[in-house]
Amino acid sequence: MSLLNRVQQLPKGFVWGAATAAYQTEGSTKVAGKGKTMWDDYLVAQGRFLPDPASDFYNRYEEDIRLSAEHGLNAIRVSIAWTRIFPNGDDAEPLAEGVKHYHELFACCKKYGVEPYVSLHHFDSPAALFNQGDWLNRKTVDAYVRYAEFCFREFREVKNWFTINELISLSHSQYIQGNFPPNHHFDVTSGIQSQHNELVAHARAVNLYKDLDETEHLGGRIGMVNVLTPAYPATDSPADQHAADLYNAFYTDFIMDGAFLGHYSARTLSLINEILRANNATLTVEDSDMEELAKAAPRNDMFGLNYYQSAFIAAYDGESTNSFNGTGDKGTSCFKFKGVGQQVDMPGIPTTDWDWLIYPQGLYDTLKHISATYPNLPVIYITENGLGHKDPEPDANGIVADPERIDFVDQHMEKVLQARAEGVDVQGYFIWSLQDQFSWANGYNKRYGLFYIDFDTQKRYIKQSALWYKELADTMADAQ
Repeated sequence: MSLLNRVQQLPKGFVWGAATAAYQTEGSTKVAGKGKTMWDDYLVAQGRFLPDPASDFYNRYEEDIRLSAEHGLNAIRVSIAWTRIFPNGDDAEPLAEGVKHYHELFACCKKYGVEPYVSLHHFDSPAALFNQGDWLNRKTVDAYVRYAEFCFREFREVKNWFTINELISLSHSQYIQGNFPPNHHFDVTSGIQSQHNELVAHARAVNLYKDLDETEHLGGRIGMVNVLTPAYPATDSPADQHAADLYNAFYTDFIMDGAFLGHYSARTLSLINEILRANNATLTVEDSDMEELAKAAPRNDMFGLNYYQSAFIAAYDGESTNSFNGTGDKGTSCFKFKGVGQQVDMPGIPTTDWDWLIYPQGLYDTLKHISATYPNLPVIYITENGLGHKDPEPDANGIVADPERIDFVDQHMEKVLQARAEGVDVQGYFIWSLQDQFSWANGYNKRYGLFYIDFDTQKRYIKQSALWYKELADTMADAQ
């Protein structure tokens, strides 16, 4: 059965959206008193690319939201730039211009019937807090909770909140892979500690929101977004199976346990401690942390699952080493993690130009696994899924041909529908991304959007995938 026929099975109200992030789309990094993030000075020093004007979403959001509505989207993921509200992260007073901007953005969403799903933090810590240790410093956790409280009370028109985007990606990229500032490589103590501290920040925000809702009737929902990259053993050997178990513990189970069990299971802790011992690393848990996690676990209203790829892991006994493909030069990636394992390519499984495995089965397996493993798991939204690609320029009719992206989404949506048919409560899908955007470690040649952007002129062009996405949306609407 074709996907067009199968989407008719989706329920009324299924969320059909696209995702963005403030720093990757807004540009205008120096206007209206906005403070610096962890990226601003770093990108200047790096000298490869800058986030201005990105997609100029700060000024052109109405055009993009109108295009969203015209192409069948009923939802959009956006994030609030913390430093547009509090330039240093912990200022006594908010910036009025920043507050006004986001009210206007959310009003525009309402105007076009596109529901905003709003993240409070999407890889863009305030520089002032980053320079004091970022999430390794509990001061950042406290400042984040104060910022969250302000947003919850101020932006009451928002009914869908996410706390922190991709907790594991942030920890991994900052302290293990080393392609986000501060560019530490295999600093395992910081890698695990930042995961834990982000979880505490998430839990405190969830508990705050639910407590406020009881007294101030906010009337919305809150949850987390995390990327899951399931690991499979490269062979059926016990050594490779154990390596995959270690990888899954570090990259999936630790955060999922903390968020949805409210504690770290004995199995997860055993595997994590094995990794810590191999790397002379430590984890510090403060007395009240686990109480906070336990309180928050049953209070999450939704889980945002980001899925791009899977990993195949082989046993590895050497020292940690990696090379990051940030240019799209296919075949240049390498990742070997002491005490865990090494990533390997598998025959017959295609990869993107950035060496990401295209493996839709991993999304199905992940949905089934987390649904069975976490009794407190709430409704699931696929909050990011998409293909980074070197798209061609628009043709004479202004249309961009991207059949590879259509094929990618088609295959992954088939797996979502299969999981739903087997009882997994998936209620929405957001493609990454709405429009072509600035990519943190890749700049501008890695395009994900439904809408092509000429970054020199900021002109928007329609991709074939946007037309196909609308056709799916129309099919769903006709069925409902």
